[in-house]
Amino acid sequence: MAELAPIHPCLWFDSQAREAMEYYVSVFPDSRLDRIDEYPDEKLDEHFTGMSGKVLNGQFTLNGVPFTCLDGGPLFTFNESISFMVSCADQDEIDYYWSKLSHVPESEQCGWCKDRFGLSWQVVPANMGELTRTPAQIRVMMRQKKIVIAELENA
Repeated sequence: MAELAPIHPCLWFDSQAREAMEYYVSVFPDSRLDRIDEYPDEKLDEHFTGMSGKVLNGQFTLNGVPFTCLDGGPLFTFNESISFMVSCADQDEIDYYWSKLSHVPESEQCGWCKDRFGLSWQVVPANMGELTRTPAQIRVMMRQKKIVIAELENA
């Protein structure tokens, strides 16, 4: 049987792909910018004018996971139906990632947050399943924005 191709996310940004890659690799350990290919200087067609210097194909690694991204213009935007989970070992990790990734307070709910680029994240304890076993724990979690482990343990 042939080896399966790895699957990894591709993120479409309006025009902030380079800024997003640089930001994300500063937030996560074991991360790096791998490659940035830019759009050519010439006009490609009526949809891709003014793209010179923007990211045609960006490749980066976050915490060992490969990502691809591009600047594609405003046609498509992120929404909450797709998010990335950050499984945290403890409250200090939750607090760290929350402080780096949550930039839209009205989008915060049950450990979900939205970053400054509009991408949704779930910043949760690695043992979230153990912390939401009872109805009381689930009620507490449903009222939380950022997950507070002690509140779930005490519910």
